[in-house]
Amino acid sequence: MTSPSATLTVWASSWLAGNSAPDDVIDALHAWAPMHLACAEDPVTAGRTGLPWPEPQDVGATALLQTIRRAVSEPDTEIRLVLPGPGDVRGLPAGTHFAAAAIGAGEGILIGPQGRPGTGLVPHVEGPDVLRWTVSSLEQLPADSHHAGLGEAEFTMREAVRDAAAALETLHMLDSGFGADPRALIADALAQSALHRYPGTIPARALRILDSADQVAAILTVAEQMAPARTVTASAAASLEDLLRPLRSAVRSARTAAINACARDARPA
Repeated sequence: MTSPSATLTVWASSWLAGNSAPDDVIDALHAWAPMHLACAEDPVTAGRTGLPWPEPQDVGATALLQTIRRAVSEPDTEIRLVLPGPGDVRGLPAGTHFAAAAIGAGEGILIGPQGRPGTGLVPHVEGPDVLRWTVSSLEQLPADSHHAGLGEAEFTMREAVRDAAAALETLHMLDSGFGADPRALIADALAQSALHRYPGTIPARALRILDSADQVAAILTVAEQMAPARTVTASAAASLEDLLRPLRSAVRSARTAAINACARDARPA
């Protein structure tokens, strides 16, 4: 698992479908931080949700589950992960405070029926052991029409694993004198991702996609760590960015497709 929003999306969906207990969701969130603060974005949301405003309070992860339970009362409601990046705002409700917050955090959750009012959640790191969740009321949730299906995502990730490894070769990073073994650094990054578990009911195909996305993301992280010695000029830095940007986008798309497919599959009929 790679982000608190992904964790909450997939575990809350499993809980709502009756496949996981509330304590399972809370334990998964506590793997990110032992303390969870929550606040409403504005007084209207505070009145609707009962969450504090304007200052966050230590309401615990249980309050997040209560907020989600209230938000899924409408028919056709979905819990949807969004992972925006530089120049990539797919799936965000344009012009909202939620969109700005999600872009800043690089993640967020949308809850509600597409094309109708809904709820947004965005986590922010408040301290080494604290996550703050801001809850927003949204007038209209956008349609989820931008992300790949699982078949396309799996194919894209197979290619991305190859391309990411080739990027390291192209940049001559494996023998760049960085002072550390890139393979060991990649293994360490993957080990950190593995600390955050998935529900046991997650489909095998989605799990393969997420594992591949984690592998590509780990390679990109190491590439970025090792790159400064190779990007001493502006043109070199631009070339590196051109090389890595599409891989980052592929990782975001694959993770979004896999997590949201799990959330849809877990939804009760």
